[in-house]
Amino acid sequence: MTSTVHRQRLTLRALAALLSYPGAELRAALPEIAQALDAEQALPRARLSEVGRFVRRLARLDPYAAEARYVDTFDRGRSTSLHLFEHVHGDSRERGPALVDLKRTYEQAGLSFTGAELPDYLPAVLEFASTQPDALARAFLGEMAHILKAIFSALVARRSPYATLVAAVLELAGSRVERVAIADDAPLDEAWEEPPAFDGCSTRGQSSDAARPIAIVRRRANAGAPA
Repeated sequence: MTSTVHRQRLTLRALAALLSYPGAELRAALPEIAQALDAEQALPRARLSEVGRFVRRLARLDPYAAEARYVDTFDRGRSTSLHLFEHVHGDSRERGPALVDLKRTYEQAGLSFTGAELPDYLPAVLEFASTQPDALARAFLGEMAHILKAIFSALVARRSPYATLVAAVLELAGSRVERVAIADDAPLDEAWEEPPAFDGCSTRGQSSDAARPIAIVRRRANAGAPA
């Protein structure tokens, strides 16, 4: 029987928030996010300390500087894209069916994905994982560990403080935090030979400097959700 324990639910949601665009709403929630991380203690002590420092520094950073840093980090090249399928097949036609498959995964769990982002956006993926029992969430995130390691490596190469957040996701996935060889910020269609997560997909969806809200909501029983 599948366990229904959720010992890392708040941590996954906190990481999802911290990896999102740092607009005014997120910055206002930073004390609550820090409190949730400390209360749940789902991360190793050293990582929890690092993430705590990230939160405190983000809180002190000028709002415009925080937003500009986020855009420069995640919207200025494919190697750090938070759209996971971007790292699998670039802009190939296979991205469409893969996104459909991922949305179906959400729906089969009784959830409906809505919002301006695509379903392979890492914060959305983490929000979904937070709704699942720990064992399922761990396995789900583990399927994309090779992509997360590539993003982590690109962030470390840029000396980005966001690297510790992706490292924390890898630890929740039960995967080793390690650097791997990464391609330059050029099309990755032929550069990646790793097995694609969710059958592979990509998107260039992070082209706007504006905040991009996401929402995963539980479907009503009469809305056609799978039994």
